[in-house]
Amino acid sequence: MPTDFALSQNYPNPFNPSTVIRFELPRESYVSLKVYTPLGQEIKTLIDGTRSAGVYEVRFDAAGLPSGMYIYRMKAGEFVQSRRILLVR
Repeated sequence: MPTDFALSQNYPNPFNPSTVIRFELPRESYVSLKVYTPLGQEIKTLIDGTRSAGVYEVRFDAAGLPSGMYIYRMKAGEFVQSRRILLVR
């Protein structure tokens, strides 16, 4: 079981058209995982709900989105972290 909250870098990165995002929860938590443009426009909600402690992987399918940089952000309890991803067509 994880001992800390963690949000890993997606793989592969750069990606086309989908990528996997991994995160860890040391205890049950309400989790919000969203993808944004660099200007802060929300593109997609990947997770929005309570998850038990453990390790998770979520696939982000960017079909239909233009090439470029995006940001994914996870909030779980007081933990908040963002990472950049690059979509290449």
